[in-house]
Amino acid sequence: MAPGSDEKTMRKQKDETPTDQNLGWWRPDRHADRRPILLARNRIKAAFRSFFEAERFTEVECGQVQISPGNETHLHAMEVRQRTPEGELSTRYLHTSPEFAMKKLIAGGEKRIFDFARVFRARERGALHAPEFTMLEWYRTEAPYEVLMQDCAELLALAAETTGTKHFEFRGAVCNPHHEAERLTVAEAFDRYAGIDLLATTPRGLPDRERFFEAVSKSGIRTADDDTWADLFSRVMVEKIDPHLGIGRPTVLCEYPVSEAALARPKPSDPLVAERFELFVCGVELANAFCELTDAQEQRRRFEHDMTLKEKLYGERYPIDDALLEALTFMPPTSGIALGFDRLVMLATHAPHIDQVMWTPFT
Repeated sequence: MAPGSDEKTMRKQKDETPTDQNLGWWRPDRHADRRPILLARNRIKAAFRSFFEAERFTEVECGQVQISPGNETHLHAMEVRQRTPEGELSTRYLHTSPEFAMKKLIAGGEKRIFDFARVFRARERGALHAPEFTMLEWYRTEAPYEVLMQDCAELLALAAETTGTKHFEFRGAVCNPHHEAERLTVAEAFDRYAGIDLLATTPRGLPDRERFFEAVSKSGIRTADDDTWADLFSRVMVEKIDPHLGIGRPTVLCEYPVSEAALARPKPSDPLVAERFELFVCGVELANAFCELTDAQEQRRRFEHDMTLKEKLYGERYPIDDALLEALTFMPPTSGIALGFDRLVMLATHAPHIDQVMWTPFT
């Protein structure tokens, strides 16, 4: 559920050229330049731990090697090859998120948990992306996802107070983290910034590619004959919507179409949309949250659909974690969120590149 796991992110990276600034990051002069930011990172992490402890959370440490790295179409994992005691090679994956393991812990009886997880994603590199990064993920049982919105507001303010900054900044965009967040539905954002009636392109919750293609074409956004509904959705988000979000104050973008929320449950009062939100600051996607889907049969259907599409697009598919699906049957109603911790440190310290906020950047 983390930031950077969808086609929208993959498209953004085409415009981000990796720099060589992390080469020789260990040289005394370069480390000295980065050290104040790194110490600020430590202070933010310590302050966040205190926040979660005050909220009666338990910190957990999820294993990084998993049977399945996640089953989102545009998410790419790193393989781990290991030998069994019999000497046979076995394939496992470095996790792209601690989500599956944390849901199993919730199924086991944990109520409030968080993890500063080191996670790994292939094909990701840019100013906001690294193949190895830190994801702050937390879950609350028996809580609506609006509670997570309040968590985000408090953590943004806490990061600003800890670093002594009055505003967050990235590429010239500025945001006051103390201001109340704007709450905007995805349908409202499409109407406001692209002039598109999004829900009209998902009658009965089923994406209508032809109807959406026509609407996107009329709005002046480039299209291609082989674009899927999801391709068009991502392109509109990147070109027309994302740059306007989190400017001046944070934005909570909520109520995604069900087809764009593979791990979230439908909204009870409107099954055309899902209980999913993303937090944007300075035009940067900072966090991704769900009211978790606990219907194991529906979750399997979604996973299989996404893996079929992944195989068609990329020629590969990942295993489905049957233990996770079994665990879902034990889960109480739960809300969960993943926040890109490195990105938050960047915004709070005004760092222009993710490598500057990592103690040991990926080289």
